[in-house]
Amino acid sequence: MFGISFLADKTAVAVSLFVAMIAQSVAAEPGHWSRFRGPSGTGISHAAELPVEFGASDVVWETKLPVSGHSSPVQWGNRIFVTGAAGKGDAVERHVVCVDATSGEILWDRNAAVVSGEALHKMNSWATPSCVTDGERVVAFFGAGGLHCFDNTGEKLWSKDLGTFPGGWGVGASPIIYKDLIIQNCDAEGASYLVGLDRKTGDEVWRTAREAKPRGGWSTPIVIDVDGHQELILNGEFGVAAYDPDSGKPLWHCNGFNGRGTPVPVWGHGMLYVVNGKSGDVYAVRPGGRGDVTKSHMAWHTDRRGGRDLPSPILVDRCLVAISMSGIATGYDALSGEELWKERLGGNYSGSPVAAGGRIYALAEDGTIVVMKPGKQLELLARSKIDGNSGGVFRSSPGVVSNDLLIRSDHSLYRLK
Repeated sequence: MFGISFLADKTAVAVSLFVAMIAQSVAAEPGHWSRFRGPSGTGISHAAELPVEFGASDVVWETKLPVSGHSSPVQWGNRIFVTGAAGKGDAVERHVVCVDATSGEILWDRNAAVVSGEALHKMNSWATPSCVTDGERVVAFFGAGGLHCFDNTGEKLWSKDLGTFPGGWGVGASPIIYKDLIIQNCDAEGASYLVGLDRKTGDEVWRTAREAKPRGGWSTPIVIDVDGHQELILNGEFGVAAYDPDSGKPLWHCNGFNGRGTPVPVWGHGMLYVVNGKSGDVYAVRPGGRGDVTKSHMAWHTDRRGGRDLPSPILVDRCLVAISMSGIATGYDALSGEELWKERLGGNYSGSPVAAGGRIYALAEDGTIVVMKPGKQLELLARSKIDGNSGGVFRSSPGVVSNDLLIRSDHSLYRLK
């Protein structure tokens, strides 16, 4: 009897340990990568076991996309969504593509609209904004090509014409979901605005005018909690601003230093960290103010003369990291703004980095994945490039799915383990 009891106890302990290990593993798995730069829009993943180095054997699958573009992959469950465009002149097709996350198989490809191809910057595409999904529907923005909502099977639910977006730059701002709203930045050369639409019908709920005549709409909003209330944060050519996401009412604005306003701010330590886009001071702002808070709420600003910034900054613990388009990574103390280090990574960078497990993953335009560990000093951990890939240019931002990395070139999508 003693032996049976002892065996039962051992079995119970083993089962308990097994259950605990499974629970720990599930808890370590990241959530849905549901929008540009992940669930919070700040590039942070909770994946605990994202690899540091990648080789040919780590390619789970590579999928040749039927259309081209620079949108970043988003994911919910077993579905990955990207956008792309095909054609030229007066008949440019704007597509939403759904890919199986396990196999890489294309589940569906829908032509959202056919419109004239608007003028673009040479580095932009007709499909640069990333999708957003809530697991039931996926929404994609194509600037002059409109805003479109599909269900998971690819059936179109609604479309919305948001204007022509004049200028020679094209668009880059991705939609976000907040409660029952789709919120879209519609900055353009000329009349500019921020809009909230009913996510089920596409009906306009609110519209707020933005400062007149910015160069274009490239920055994506994030929503943060400030002492129990929500603030929608949006960077722009003239600085960073906050709005009530429920009503669109302007709350505060802080003047920036040198225009463009493409990079998305990051949030931590009770402060927003903002990079302008052109050479000019990186700065930190305390949210929660009203009106012009440039003098009252700017916590610090530090000289930044590394050239153009297209990638958004990222925050790992107390280290704020900004990577210039020319591949110069700079670390700042998030509390004081002190410059800690500067390192040339090599290559050119358009997409924004992601972070997992205290490490930063940056994707160069040639497909090189640079992994680094930031702190008071920078530790470069690995530099990987998948041999035999189909080439192309990588201007999108990585995504993280179940401790794997998603990367996308202008015409291919990869899952790496």
